[in-house]
Amino acid sequence: MKRITLFILATVAVISIIISCSKSNATSGGGGGTQKTTPPPTDTTAKTPVTPFKTLNYLYSISGTKTVAGIHNREPNSTPAVWTDSIYQTTGKYPGFWSGDFLFEQVNIDNRQTMINEAITQWKNGALVHLMWHACNPARSEPCAYDTTGVLSTMTDQQWNDLVTPGTAINTQWRSMIDEVCVYLQQLKDQNIEVLWRPLHEMNQSSFWWGGRPGPNGTRLLYQQMHDYMTNTKGLTNLVWVWDLQDFSTLNDDVNAYNPGSAYYDIAALDVYDGSGYTTAKYNTMLTAAAGKPIAIGECEVLPTDATLLAQPKWTFFMSWSELTYQGNTNAQLKALYNSPDVITLDKMPGWK
Repeated sequence: MKRITLFILATVAVISIIISCSKSNATSGGGGGTQKTTPPPTDTTAKTPVTPFKTLNYLYSISGTKTVAGIHNREPNSTPAVWTDSIYQTTGKYPGFWSGDFLFEQVNIDNRQTMINEAITQWKNGALVHLMWHACNPARSEPCAYDTTGVLSTMTDQQWNDLVTPGTAINTQWRSMIDEVCVYLQQLKDQNIEVLWRPLHEMNQSSFWWGGRPGPNGTRLLYQQMHDYMTNTKGLTNLVWVWDLQDFSTLNDDVNAYNPGSAYYDIAALDVYDGSGYTTAKYNTMLTAAAGKPIAIGECEVLPTDATLLAQPKWTFFMSWSELTYQGNTNAQLKALYNSPDVITLDKMPGWK
């Protein structure tokens, strides 16, 4: 009996030693010293999305720290850099963002190639290239005027339904007009030039024939169809799509009613014209609507101040409207903004080689 008891006690002792050694090994380093086991560190660094576009990647990279300065070059298309040059004469800095328009009058349609040639020059100089299109009403005629017979005309509900229905006369005319524009955009694609493309701008603006129709069968449907046609059918994979609204009092609702969906735009832009300026409410509404995509000031008369951009640092670019730039801002204000360390002008752009 004693022997059995001693055997049991010895066995228990051996097991205890084995367990103790196992625990010790679990916490021992290679040098024999006891160390605590810790989980791998968590990477809390914000990830910048990587897209197929150099320009879009750049805007992601500066979001929250810098804003690219830009100005639109309105008609005539025969002088497609006149307002860009004016800014240089005023501030001593060229904008980092150049903008043109395919336009609507015959003289400007005839000079679309001149405008595109300037886009090529601006890209080679290192600027962001932005294009828009004040299009004629396809239910009427092209060329047209900037009045209620042309760009500012309306469509009946039946005409609108025809417009978004493939194969109708109005839809066929609209596709033909788009085809004409695509010829020039293809030239840019052939030279590996990316375009910030802002069609059907101010979608919630009922003054334009394309705008002011909320909901799934309204303006956003036309935008979606245009996106699919230009991207999938025409193969224009060099377009960075900019979804654009105006800062009406209905903005909180408009960002939902006119939102084409995340797959249909790369940048969310707001045109700031209503007189209340760059309110925190507008800024936050655009941030929420964009859901992590870059936001921008698509058009404006009164430019944001440096203090505004410090308080609202996610605006990735601003574009003032041609002559309105000089109506809403003094030369001294323009110089101060364009020479701000937080504003990117052409000399600070990275280039696209």
